[in-house]
Amino acid sequence: MITELHGIDIRENEPLKHYTYTKVGGPADFLAFPRNHYELSRIIAYANKHKISWLVLGNASNLIVRDGGIRGFVIMFNKLNTVRLNGYTLEAEAGANLIETTKIAKFHSLTGFEFACGIPGSIGGAVFMNAGAYGGEISHIFLSAKVLTPNGDVKTISAREMAFGYRHSTIQETGDIVISAKFALKPGNYEIINQEMNRLNHLRQLKQPLEYPSCGSVFKRPPGYFAGQLIMDANLKGYRIGGVEVSEKHAGFMINVAEGTAKDYENLIGHVIKTVEEHSGVRLEPEVRIIGESL
Repeated sequence: MITELHGIDIRENEPLKHYTYTKVGGPADFLAFPRNHYELSRIIAYANKHKISWLVLGNASNLIVRDGGIRGFVIMFNKLNTVRLNGYTLEAEAGANLIETTKIAKFHSLTGFEFACGIPGSIGGAVFMNAGAYGGEISHIFLSAKVLTPNGDVKTISAREMAFGYRHSTIQETGDIVISAKFALKPGNYEIINQEMNRLNHLRQLKQPLEYPSCGSVFKRPPGYFAGQLIMDANLKGYRIGGVEVSEKHAGFMINVAEGTAKDYENLIGHVIKTVEEHSGVRLEPEVRIIGESL
């Protein structure tokens, strides 16, 4: 145990496959679960002081951690999950569950967050990638975010400074880490909000393989096309490498059906990109992040 960080939940040589949505990933040298901004700052300061690498995983939904794991500190925000309301403004810490946050908005009859009612992941991850579904996205309701810079400073970033695009935000380049975010919602009718969320969740259950571990939608939507349709047209539904296969239910998803590895995921992604390009001339671009070291 690192004595300078006494009192913080830090687990050494911890397998990340126990925490990722894909159920793959090698060990982290140090896996940390800060309970507040003070503990987070202590971890970052210690890592920077001792020149130890660090990164934040959020809650590890839309990513693949390679089988060799990650060196240095891996920080997860599961315990940084407070959600507050101030009038029609909702503020959520980065580790707050996105789906649960939409339920809080619904409980208070606030509309605007319905699109995210079935998106797995955290608030921090949703802001990072401008998560969206069914015509809505984070940028539509985003006000500002409190972020931690790579140097350990805290600052606030406005919606304009975020430079949101399709599955993109400026913090993907800066290395800033979302600590919390504010969203502008509107007063609505509880029953109408509830009906819309039920409708979207029903669509998701019909179309997506929610019963299997996965990293969510693997590829960005190519202009003028749908990734799932291109993959299906290339006869890749059900194609498997190792324990990972292209979902029969939705070809845009890759599911872990038989104790697959990160290498299986990477090989399958590469095969799908190559085959789709040969078949249609369209080169798919991964939406999922792939991080860590190979074995």
